[in-house]
Amino acid sequence: MQTLNFVKLGSLRNIDAFRKLAADLKLNLPCDEKILKAPDSPLAQPIEVQGRKVGNRWAVHPMEGWDATLDGRPTPPLTRRWENFGRSGAKLIWGGEAMAVQAAGRANPHQLQIDAAHLDDLAGLRQKLIDAHRLHHGRTDDLLVGFQLTHSGRFARPKGEPCPRVAYRHPLLDQRVGVTSDKAILSDGEVEELIGCYIQAAGVAADAGADFVDIKHCHGYLLHEFLGAHTRPGPYGGSFENRTRLLREIAKGIRSSRPHLLIGVRFSAFDTVPFYPDPTQSSGKKLGPGIPENYSACLPYRYGFAIDEAHPVNHDLSEAIRFMDLLKSLDIRLVNISGGSPYYSPHLERPAAYPPSDGYGPPEDPLIGVARHIAVTAELKRHCPEMIVAGSGYSYLQEFLPHVAQSVVRQGGADFVGIGRMVLPYPEFPSDVLEKGTIVPRRLCRTLSDCTTAPRKGLISGCFPLDDYYKALPEAEQLKKMKGGR
Repeated sequence: MQTLNFVKLGSLRNIDAFRKLAADLKLNLPCDEKILKAPDSPLAQPIEVQGRKVGNRWAVHPMEGWDATLDGRPTPPLTRRWENFGRSGAKLIWGGEAMAVQAAGRANPHQLQIDAAHLDDLAGLRQKLIDAHRLHHGRTDDLLVGFQLTHSGRFARPKGEPCPRVAYRHPLLDQRVGVTSDKAILSDGEVEELIGCYIQAAGVAADAGADFVDIKHCHGYLLHEFLGAHTRPGPYGGSFENRTRLLREIAKGIRSSRPHLLIGVRFSAFDTVPFYPDPTQSSGKKLGPGIPENYSACLPYRYGFAIDEAHPVNHDLSEAIRFMDLLKSLDIRLVNISGGSPYYSPHLERPAAYPPSDGYGPPEDPLIGVARHIAVTAELKRHCPEMIVAGSGYSYLQEFLPHVAQSVVRQGGADFVGIGRMVLPYPEFPSDVLEKGTIVPRRLCRTLSDCTTAPRKGLISGCFPLDDYYKALPEAEQLKKMKGGR
């Protein structure tokens, strides 16, 4: 296998060159000729979300923070990040960042926690975001802010070392996180206790001022894993009804205790088998392109959700469509579409030019990954046009993000364009697009993945290459040394 060569988007001089690249790759990517300012831009149009007016079509995705205190409370860098979310001008803040409903469910020792003991901290954090938005953009009555509720499950590391709790034994992922026996599987009793934690966390979110909660079902974390628990016996595994029982019981409990709190779900609508760097193409710190784990002994592949059981490197949207129908029946109208996992298929979840330190080189042109996100989201939106749908995977587009985003929203492929990594170095990106019709290229996220590499190496999270705040920290020099000076 040869190392993949692909055209870096930053080298393209204009929109015609971008369109030619997409055509050469045989991608049907929506793309406008010019960036339109408000009020003419499709991205500037307000939309009603279950009785609430939301002022534009930009959303800020939740990201997994690595810089809270050891007891899960905000710190100055974390607060600054939330203020930047408010400063962005996006009118939908989808969770800010993942908040663990149990201490044992944190993905790292510095993740935010949500329970009664953290109520005042979370209320203050949300207020900082609101205040920043008001300062930079005036009105806040058209701003919708949610909290994302999560348990990291297989990827829990509450004290820095793997401490996995799983829905079922996985023949390919178990060895990656040290699962060696059935002791890691949550019992039905533990699942019922967890349901109570989600319901209580939703009450804390409501008391802290959140407009909605996201019951996170994506990226390989616990509730996403339960969606794929085909081999688990009992009430939470096997049939589709059983594998979605967690969601139904959590939603029922929230509706009973907090009937006015909106509920959203971010879910991985497509997936694949775990990937790893091709050892024949890896040398020193250079990671070879990703290749799939040998799954031949696992067929039919019944260890995931929205995966083709016969050809598990491919996705199968039939259950994702069925899941959308379930959300509609539960009157959950806020949906955020993602795919894959940052742990075993990052090229699927967040297309990037450069891998994090524990990842692998791109196994495909990242633009193909962006197109996959957009196409899947559009198909699910067409199936449930009454749902309010946010799309993912846009940051890799860089200079051409506004051109594609406008076209996607105009054509009805999504209601909101979600960005995550892009707002770390360039929080004003959404407002620059709408107010100026221009962007600042030197501030664009180039998907260098340092925001992932740093925390995976025990440092705080942030954009060290482009954000002056992080450039000045001692961790910036530490990261450079860890990466060998790159």
